Amino acid sequence: MARPVIGIIGNQHLINDQYPTHAGGTMNSEAVARVAGCLPLLIPADPRFVSVAELMEVCDGFLLTGGRPNVHPEEYGEPETPAHGAFDRGRDAIVLPLVRACVERGQPFLGICRGFQEVNVAMGGTLYPEIRDLPGRMNHRMPPDGTLEEKFALRHPVRFTPGGVFARLFGADEVMTNTLHGQGIKTPGARIVVDGVAPDGTPEAIHVEGAAGFTLSVQWHPEWNAVNDPVSRPLFTAFGAAVRDWAEARAGLRRSA
Repeated sequence: MARPVIGIIGNQHLINDQYPTHAGGTMNSEAVARVAGCLPLLIPADPRFVSVAELMEVCDGFLLTGGRPNVHPEEYGEPETPAHGAFDRGRDAIVLPLVRACVERGQPFLGICRGFQEVNVAMGGTLYPEIRDLPGRMNHRMPPDGTLEEKFALRHPVRFTPGGVFARLFGADEVMTNTLHGQGIKTPGARIVVDGVAPDGTPEAIHVEGAAGFTLSVQWHPEWNAVNDPVSRPLFTAFGAAVRDWAEARAGLRRSA
């Protein structure tokens, strides 16, 4: 029996500063295939090549990945500044309406890092361009040097709302996570529930209130070592279960049509 399909949002990338590609981290595919138990499918997130309607028909769920480019501040009504960094306007044009369509339809997605921020912006929220510049905030950015293991090492706790969605999923009110982001939520969007925060108050875990489908999103990178990590594994396992439920329900509707 064919596995349900999870579309992995790709990022624009230049190889040798010349050759344009759409790229996705291998660890995203591994987490989808080995932990969620689904078929990973890399999506070229560019409206010149794909549409939201097509993606929702082909894929059963979506992994909204991290990425170096940031959501353009125009998408939440603020002017561009040097602090906002690089952008991927093609991805903005696909993922923001995709999030809204999935929320309305009940189709599952998991947001990671930039994907977490996209979910907030898609629902009308705003972002800070640089968390470390705010009074009382820590530096959440990826360490500039070291091995991958050192860059993705656990660096701070995230405390969840007692009895909330994430606390129930992990069976704990607090977990340790990595941190590799510069931006963060400024104002939560409509229906965005901030269900977990870092020690400095930075939102780290959200979901969409009242959504019929899986909408959990995290600011950290759970795809790292997802097969073995006691926090990453249940997150991807729950995501995979939601995607399978969606795929089975859709198949049942098609058979009865």
